[in-house]
Amino acid sequence: MRTEFDFAPLYRSSIGFDRVFNLLNNAQRLHAIDNWPPYDIVKTGEDDYRITMAVAGFAEGELDVTQERNVLVVKGGRADKQEGEYLHRGIGSQSFERRFELADHVKVETAKLANGLLSIALRREIPEAMKPRQIAISSGLSDQTAPLQIEAEKQVA
Repeated sequence: MRTEFDFAPLYRSSIGFDRVFNLLNNAQRLHAIDNWPPYDIVKTGEDDYRITMAVAGFAEGELDVTQERNVLVVKGGRADKQEGEYLHRGIGSQSFERRFELADHVKVETAKLANGLLSIALRREIPEAMKPRQIAISSGLSDQTAPLQIEAEKQVA
C-alpha cells in the first residue's frame, strides 16, 4: 500500500522551499519499476560522492554523462548487432537514461569506465561567500572612542 503525502499546508507556511517540495513530490511519483542498470551511491568524504553504475557491454562512445543545472543525466545506447538467433538473452543491452537530482553546488569531477563499471565522482563546492565565517567580538572597554557630541550651530563671519 502506497500513500502520498499532501505538502499543501507546507506551501502555505513556508517561503523559498518550492524546489524541495517539488523534489519530494517527484520522488513519490517514481516507481521502482525501472531498476536497470543497477547503481551504487557512496559518500567518500565530507563533500565527496561517487556513483557507480554497472554498464557491462557498453563502450565509452555508447555512454553519455551530462550535468544540466542540478540534474545529472546518464544515457546509454547501443546499436543492435544481430550475430545469429538468440536462444536466451540475459545480458542487458537496451538503451537507458538514468537521472540523479543533485543538491546546489554539487559538480561532476570525473567519469571513468573500467571493467564494465561507470564511476562518476562528484564534489560539493560551497562558495566562499556561503561558508560560515568567524565574527570577532570586542568588549566595550577596549574600544576607547570619543563620545559623540551634538554639533553646535556654526556662525559664518
